[in-house]
Amino acid sequence: MFAIGRRELLVGAGALALTACNNAGGGAISPDDMILGADNAPVTLIEYASSTCPHCAEFHEAVFEQLKTNYIDTGKVRYVFREYPTAPPAVAVAGFQLARCGGATSEQYFTRLGELFRQQRAIFATGSMEGVRQKFLEIGAAAGLSQEQVLECISDEAGAERIQRIVDAGNREFNISGTPTIIINGRKVEDPSVVTWEGLSRLLEAELAG
Repeated sequence: MFAIGRRELLVGAGALALTACNNAGGGAISPDDMILGADNAPVTLIEYASSTCPHCAEFHEAVFEQLKTNYIDTGKVRYVFREYPTAPPAVAVAGFQLARCGGATSEQYFTRLGELFRQQRAIFATGSMEGVRQKFLEIGAAAGLSQEQVLECISDEAGAERIQRIVDAGNREFNISGTPTIIINGRKVEDPSVVTWEGLSRLLEAELAG
């Protein structure tokens, strides 16, 4: 249980307003997206996910590397990641800001995001925003970022503004109701098996064949 006071909201400043997001639009690629894969890939897969979502962490631990190896790196799939914070939103936004910190490349971003997913339970186990901040400083240091860089990044209100745009667009276009949500070639996937490797690969093969 997090005891969050006003002074502790340095992490993800301004992010709590995101809990009210519910109007929204956005299938087209935007500068806010993080992308891997060829622009001309026959399939575009969009994932809406949160750095604080346990199901998203499970998906990335169990499925993402196989998706990358078999489809993204082979030019079959362009993968678009969209930041959609879940509770506690201040922590989620700060995590996304850490992943982007220092003008991160897509590869750096996804490496850091993977580490946030890997350490998600340990981050929550700290039980306080100060504990979360310390974990983010550790993860940032391992990525070659200084303490000053990390603190500046996670307190940058531009991050909350960016994520507001992403959330608004996703809700308007796809009526996002949970994370992870997968969009394949512009269509929201309702099949729950999409978060398993067997289900996702089956759906991608059908799309490639079609």
